[in-house]
Formats: sequence, C-alpha cells, structure tokens
Amino acid sequence: MHKSKKRVLLLSEGFGSGHTQAAYALAVGIRHLNPDVQTKVLELGKFLNPVLGPLIVSAYRKTVTKQPKLVGHLYRSNYKRSLNRFAQLALHRLFYTQTSQVITQLKPDAIVCTHPVPNAVVARLKRLGLNVPLFTLITDYDAHGTWASPEVNKYLVSTPIVKRKLMEHGVPDSRIEVTGIPVHPDFWTSCDKDEIRKQFNLNAMPTVLIMGGGWGLLNDENGLFEYMAGYRDNVQLIFCAGNNEKAKERLENNPLFRHPNIKILGFTREINKLMDVSDLLITKPGGMTCTEGLSKGIPMLFYEPIPGQEEENCEYFVRNGFGELLMDRETIDRWFKLIQEPYAAGEYRRSLLTKRNEQYNPERCSRAVLQLMQ
Repeated sequence: MHKSKKRVLLLSEGFGSGHTQAAYALAVGIRHLNPDVQTKVLELGKFLNPVLGPLIVSAYRKTVTKQPKLVGHLYRSNYKRSLNRFAQLALHRLFYTQTSQVITQLKPDAIVCTHPVPNAVVARLKRLGLNVPLFTLITDYDAHGTWASPEVNKYLVSTPIVKRKLMEHGVPDSRIEVTGIPVHPDFWTSCDKDEIRKQFNLNAMPTVLIMGGGWGLLNDENGLFEYMAGYRDNVQLIFCAGNNEKAKERLENNPLFRHPNIKILGFTREINKLMDVSDLLITKPGGMTCTEGLSKGIPMLFYEPIPGQEEENCEYFVRNGFGELLMDRETIDRWFKLIQEPYAAGEYRRSLLTKRNEQYNPERCSRAVLQLMQ
C-alpha cells in the first residue's frame, strides 16, 4: 500500500520580513533533507484577510520607522505577559475565524508557527480539540511572553539563553529544544567568488555589504553611510535597499554614491552570494539576517537596532564576539582598515568560523522537526 507523504504547515505573519523568511528557510531545509515531506508556508493574516492584513502590516511598518521607541515601550511593558484567553478569542473572532477550515483542508501532520499571533490562534484551536502537533520556532534571540502557550508541543529556540527565558515564562524544560534559527540551504555552503563578481559586476577588492533588512530601512540621518562613501576608492560598497524603493532612489540620487565601486541594489534573493563575496556586513540586527551572517562567518556591524527584539539580537551577537554596534565614524575607520589588511582580516574570519562551528549548525532545526514528526 502506498504511504502518503507527511505534510508540514508553517504559519507566519508579515510583521518584519524575518518571521516568514524563517518559515521558508525551515520549509526548504526540511525538503532538502527529506524530499518526501510536503511543506506549505502561509502568512495567516494576509491569507485569511487579503485586504485588511497588508494594511495592518503597513501600519506596523510605519510605526517601526517613525516611532521605534513606542515599539520598544510596548515590547518591554508586556514582556512577561502571555496572550490571555480573551486576547486569543478576540484575535480569532476578528481575523482568524477561518483558521480551523484551512487546517482541516490542508490536513497537516504538524504545524510550525514562526510568529506569536498564529501560535496563539493554533494554541486556542488545540485547546478546543485540534489534534495536530504544534511546534513553535522563535525567530529572535529573545523570548517575549506572547510566545508562551501550554498547548505548544515543542519550542525550537536559538540559544540556551532563550530557553532559560522561556522557562521563566513557565514553559517546562522538556518542551524546549535549542536548535538555532534555520537559514535557507543556500547559506549552508559557499559559492565561487569569481562567479559572483562576474554576475553582479563587482571588483575583486575589500567589500562591505550594507543591508536594511527586507524592508530596506536604510536611514542615514547621522551621515555614516556618506562617511563610508569616502572609502570608495579602496573599499567596495554594496547597498541592499530591499523593498524600499524610496531608500534606493535616495541613494542613487546622491552624487557621493555614483562611483564604480558602489553598487545599489533593490530586493534580491541572492544575499547568500553577496555575503560570500563580502568581508564585512553592516545591517539592522534582525534575527534572520544576523543568523545568515553567522552561518557565513562574516563579521557584522549593527546600526540603529529597533528597541525590543533587535536590541536583544544585537546584544547576543556582540556579547558572543560575532559583531559590534556601529556607534560612530571611529568604528567605521577601524573596521574598514582591518578588511584592507588581508592577513589580519583572514585571521579574524577564521576565528569567527571556528566559533560559529562550536555554536551553530544550520541544518539542526530542520533535522529537529523531522525527528519530532517520526
């Protein structure tokens, strides 16, 4: 008799690009390790509410951009609180009434949530009788109380510190596994640098990759990017503006950035290649981007962390020696000089890779989900 394929449903939300990126990375990783497993990724709110969902995400994005301190205050003030039953019911009634029908239709053997909201919605359905294992992947280097639900069968977390924080929220030790945050299999290996340079029309010289996350939050109010452009004769700069067309145009229209050694890109699915060819990554400290940088063993400078998760992510990577907070021009001078010294830069990179191998395996999360489904 033919055995039906196992199915994994991965549920996310579009608040920041990292949650959904993590879901896709895990889905591809699972299929890479076991092609017989079927996966489906849904941004649940957008899927169930195609008009209202994107409007809410857009409002959140504007708040993050214009009032980051408010975002941080809300994050901190509710840090220890889980979503209570009333909040879960309200979410269900307002936005997620069709969730159980979606699950019934797709018949998953396991559900993985990469955002607290679908996690709370599925947890409520489990409390009402849904009999599908729920695995929850926390996509940052911190654990907010909204992640905590007694109905979750297993939490997959980035570090032992996050495990401890979850336990402080009341989650038993036995239901938490430290797996690291998954990255797409493209980040598991390296590509040929010469081929990448040909593809992107890059020069063979010290290279800095500057990213603002999937939303391309490349603000330069303090003039640090313009200051970096002063190194353009000796250091190649690659700006990734993500989906932010305004940021891309602003950079392109600035005469300082019109130079053969400066490349300005919009959204690309080939960040893995750009990291392979770069000597330094300057980025917002989103959980996914930091983990992708970690998997590539590239030194990182973090700028303008959004209060809340990004601050916690930044603190973890700085404390463990994988990066540094970009404070001022002196930080730029120090790092841009280092990457122009091949021996010193090579030694630093090798030490990072050794440390990474001790702390992180990019396949581990995908393997953990497959193991849990057996």
